[in-house]
Parts: sequence; C-alpha cells; structure tokens
Amino acid sequence: MVVESKLSIVIVNWNGGELLERCLGSIIAHPPAFDYEIIVVDNASSDQSLNWLRSAEAKALCSSTSFRLIANSENLGFSKANNQAFAASDSPLVFLLNPDTEVQPQAIDRLIADIRSAGNIGACGPRLLNTDGSLQPTVWRNPPAAWEILLSGLKLYRLLPARLRGELLLGGHWDHARRRFVNRLSGAALLIKREVIDQVGGLDERFFMYGEDVEWCLRIVRNGWLLLFEPEAVVIHHLSQSAIERWGQLEASRRVADGWLRYQRQTLSRPRVIVNLLASMFVASVSLVRRSITGDSTIELKMKLRLFGDYLKRELWFNRDESEAHKLGEKQKAPKKTPT
Repeated sequence: MVVESKLSIVIVNWNGGELLERCLGSIIAHPPAFDYEIIVVDNASSDQSLNWLRSAEAKALCSSTSFRLIANSENLGFSKANNQAFAASDSPLVFLLNPDTEVQPQAIDRLIADIRSAGNIGACGPRLLNTDGSLQPTVWRNPPAAWEILLSGLKLYRLLPARLRGELLLGGHWDHARRRFVNRLSGAALLIKREVIDQVGGLDERFFMYGEDVEWCLRIVRNGWLLLFEPEAVVIHHLSQSAIERWGQLEASRRVADGWLRYQRQTLSRPRVIVNLLASMFVASVSLVRRSITGDSTIELKMKLRLFGDYLKRELWFNRDESEAHKLGEKQKAPKKTPT
C-alpha cells in the first residue's frame, strides 16, 4: 500500500550499526517543518542493524513520524534498493540519505525551500562535512574531460591561481561557500522532486555501488533540470568503512575505479571515452614511475592500469550493445509504483 507524505526520507542500509542510529536520531532531532516519512531499506545486513530496526527502541525513536522498513533477503546494491523505496512512496519530494550521515538544524527545510524556489530545479544537495568538521568536497565537474584528468593527475593545477583553479576544477579546489547550479551532487544526501524521477527514471540498477549517483545527475541535467548546491544546508558525512570491510582496500578501490569507468562508457561517446582512458593511463603510468623511484607501493596503480587497459580494448575492438551502454540522453526505466 502506498503511503502519501509530503517528503520521503530514504535510507539504504548495510551494516550501518551505531551510525544508522545516529542518522535516524538526527532526523528526529532536526525534522522538516511538515509531514514526512522515513523509509529504511536494509540490504541483508550481517550486523545487528536489522534487529535494531525491528526493535521497540527504533520504533520509539521514530514514533513522531511514519517509519517503514523494507528488509531484503540479499544485498541488492544501492541503486536497486533506492528504487524500491521510490516505488513504495508517492511523496512529491524524496530525500536520499546515507546511513552514515547526520542532518544538522534546518538543513532539510533549507533544501526544500530551494527546490521549491523554481520549477526547473530538479534536485538540491547540501554542504557535506567530515566527522572533524572539515569540508567534504561534493561538487565536481561532470562529465569528465581529458584536460581535467591531466591537469589534476599531473598536479599541473599548481600553475593556476587558486581562485581560477577552484572555479575550473571544483572538487577539493573550490571552497563550496556559495550557492550555485552544478552538474554533479552527492548521492549521500540529495533532495529530488518526484516528477524528476518519473521523467528520467530512478538510479541505474546496472551500478551495484559507485558511479550511480554521478550518472543519475548527468541524466537529470541532460533532461533539462537544474541541480542546485546549497552551502547553508549542512549534513555531516562520517564516511563509514563498510565497502572496505566487505571487500578490502584494494578491491574497494578497484570497484570505485570500475564504477567511474562504466559511468563514462554509458554516458559519453566512444571517442571521448578513448581520449579519457588514454589520459588516465598516462597519469597512472607517470605516478607508477614516481612511486617506483621512491619505493612506495605500486599495487593499486598497477591494478588501475590493467583496468584502464581492459576498458580501452573494449572501446577499440568491441561493439557496444544496449546491455552495456546508453544511447546518449536515453531515459532510464522509471521504478514502477506499488499498486494501492
């Protein structure tokens, strides 16, 4: 049964533990000014998360609002789990929130005010802070270009004035101090309109984890919507180590790189992907030589070079098909609504 609410806060959990409890507590402590619901999708957690979500303690914590739990028997990944929640709600606004985040006072209301300020604003993202209060860069260029890969990877940005560097490269070079329209926001905390999901579709389920929010942002922009970064809305993102715990440092790094490359292959033309791959391989090769000279570990760089090479061979020798790549601007299939 679909439950109508003005805002659905969606949290996809996998072994969130204490951080999940803190996340829910922060929502209850700093709720939006109107009706909202919380939907937690648990991806077969192996810690005590699911038991806690079903406990009297969790129900008491969330007693001031509608609280729903979707418990999966297996880990379906970030994209599919979010799409489950989208299909379970008819709220005009949906707020994606990672379980390792804590919303700060007025953060949700600030984002809601922004997204309602213009009809063509499709999604809004807050300023994310690390646990120690330092900035966590969330606004990046999208899609990537070879010149950016070379400028960043070879540290040639040092030749540019700081202000120009920040406006040109964004990310860690920009102070995230002003409101602006961007092409990429973080899926760790993202407010989006239901009509955007209905038009462009949900998250691409071919991404299990990593790269899905970047692809979604680009798809949203390509369909004519604006993405707004709001620095006055603040969310703390603790960056839990769940991926490393599951796969180990090297495999987690490989999956991040693979997600980034698959995202490019699904959204960019073949010539652009090839040029970006060649730029990435050049940067990795230069770094490999440097680390070999200094005696630092080269395992991760060698892994990335192999991955870049595999993707380059696919682009040069194999035809793309619909199971691997989008037509540019292709609409993703929207999640089906749960029948009432």
